[in-house]
Order: sequence, then structure tokens, then C-alpha cells
Amino acid sequence: MSRIDDSRPFIPLSIAVLTVSDTRVLEDDRSGTVLVERIAGAGHTLADRRIVPDDVDAIREAVRGWIADSTVDVVITTGGTGFTGRDVTPEALEPLFEKRMEGFSYVFHRISYEKIGTSTVQSRATAGVAGATYIFALPGSPGACKDAWDGILKWQLDYRHMPCNFVEIMPRLDEHLKRGKLQQA
Repeated sequence: MSRIDDSRPFIPLSIAVLTVSDTRVLEDDRSGTVLVERIAGAGHTLADRRIVPDDVDAIREAVRGWIADSTVDVVITTGGTGFTGRDVTPEALEPLFEKRMEGFSYVFHRISYEKIGTSTVQSRATAGVAGATYIFALPGSPGACKDAWDGILKWQLDYRHMPCNFVEIMPRLDEHLKRGKLQQA
């Protein structure tokens, strides 16, 4: 199935982490800490880490800033993917996506089902690409963050992962933008 090709070099990515919560602060943000530890453990660089309230505008402002920052390759959010009135992360992020990554949600739910059974249906985990930046919205539990990282992101954010990975297509993510500029010239 999948494997690591040790003949290929590891390419560290710059990853930003956004915790969406009305109640968390850095000191008790267990989910954000899980992601930061796994990012560092995999050899990637933490570009930035923030906490914003469950507010569409606050979430979009943070993520738009990272999309505009050419040094940020990936944004991972945690929190706000449930069904309560304050859970608005998918509503904030999905309008930003140029392309939606349907398979991420499917694979996340499959992995999650193995751990928590049908409770996985309470998550609206989502992912997409905007401005040549990968964006992943994970649930707010540390377990869900571990599952998403260990089961999907660790592998897809590693250039050595075969048969394919997100890193190898990064140089081509903005082709549609370049093509549009050439047609206008």
C-alpha cells in the first residue's frame, strides 16, 4: 500500500496551527499542543500558533493572513467542527477553499470510526486548498487531532510518502492563478 521512499529527501513544511475556542488559552490548549508536538516531531516548522474565538470573522482573518503569507504551506485548525450554535469553523473556511478535499473527510471519519464508533458523525472535519495553501479543519479533541495527524497528515505532508503525497504537487497548486495572468496579458 503506502511506504516511505528513503531515497527521497525529507522536505520540512511551514505549518500554522489555529485553535478555535471561546474557552481555551495557550496553557490549556491540549489539542493545539498535540499538533505542535507532532509537527515538530515530524521535522516540520511551526510557522505560527494562535487561538481565536468561535467567530467566523476571527477565524477567516487568521487563516486569510496565513494564506497570504507565502512562507506558510499548511494551516491546521482544531475546534468548531461540531453541531452546536458556536461551531462555525467549516462555515468560516469552506468559502475560502478554491478546491475542496472531499477525501480528507472520508478518510478521517473512517479512522475515527475505528476509535469512537458512530460518534464520528458528530464531526464536520473538512479540508481544502486556498492560495496554494493546504487547510485542514479538525475537531477540538486531542484524540481527533492525534488520529488526523497520525493517520493522514503525517504521511501526506511527507515528500517521501509513496505512491503520492501533497508535498510533490505543491509547486503546481497555483497553476490556475498563473494561467489566468498569462491569458490577461
